[in-house]
Amino acid sequence: MSADEFEIIERYFARQAMSREDVLLGIGDDAAVLQVPADSDLVLCMDTLVAGIHFPQHTSARAIGHKALAVNLSDLAAMGAAPVWATLSITLPENDAAWLAEFASGFFALAKQYGVQLVGGDTTRGPLSVTVQAHGFVPQGMALQRDSAQPGDRIYVTGSLGDAGLALLMQGEAALQERLDYPQPRVEAGQALRGLASAAIDISDGLLADLGHILEAGGQGATIRVDELPRSPTFMAALERAGEDRTSWSHALPLSAGDDYELCFTVPESRCVAAEKELQHLGVPVTAIGIIEPEPGIRCVRADGAVYRPQAAGYRHFSEDSHD
Repeated sequence: MSADEFEIIERYFARQAMSREDVLLGIGDDAAVLQVPADSDLVLCMDTLVAGIHFPQHTSARAIGHKALAVNLSDLAAMGAAPVWATLSITLPENDAAWLAEFASGFFALAKQYGVQLVGGDTTRGPLSVTVQAHGFVPQGMALQRDSAQPGDRIYVTGSLGDAGLALLMQGEAALQERLDYPQPRVEAGQALRGLASAAIDISDGLLADLGHILEAGGQGATIRVDELPRSPTFMAALERAGEDRTSWSHALPLSAGDDYELCFTVPESRCVAAEKELQHLGVPVTAIGIIEPEPGIRCVRADGAVYRPQAAGYRHFSEDSHD
């Protein structure tokens, strides 16, 4: 984009409502200068969204801007971190003023909501993709991790699952599309779980895939009660309209579809009541769906004890069954 890239940065990204005292030098120099409090650990994460892979080609620019930041804030939430800064690298096929204005609007609306300041990045020409690195603070030694779940710990999820996956399969469902395009990171919930949850992860690739990361990290297994999986009224109503031939989606999508950006976390039995009360106080729906076990693997069972065998385990890049 040669000379135009600096105009894009100045016009759409340098001017923002959020200005943090811990940003000593932000956009406009070769690098940012940032200040980390002495009593905090710095948590970093990064995600790339590619057109046609992470969002359909027709997705609005505002939704892409929101989601690019939201998926990173969801990672910080899974670590129990409070978001503070972000960097943005965006590759654009063309300099489209209207598209850029909408993208920036979606990005900065969410940034303002969570007190995040954009402190740097890059702008280049090419196929549309967006990379965001987010930074957060967590009290020293208090970050939630994946590797500390123990047998007997209860498995929970926030919110409801499957809406975003169903939105991809059924066009025209506005409420479902909202979940896909504008995921809401569980930032406050992640911070509330510090000192209570034994392990946590955000659900981006599907419950089975993401819970699997917790189990692999700790060398554990789990049993999931599939009839307890939380599904929204919108999800169930859409399935009913779709007809009986799609009722199998009521279990398959919450287990495997991903893109809901809820939290999956484990809690020792002695702290379950406290964890539930903390999230209820925040107004965050939470559901117990299973238990950590010493035997490796994930076992899915119905309410009557029958084994449920899922057809897919979640999304993985470069796998043979991955799809756009």
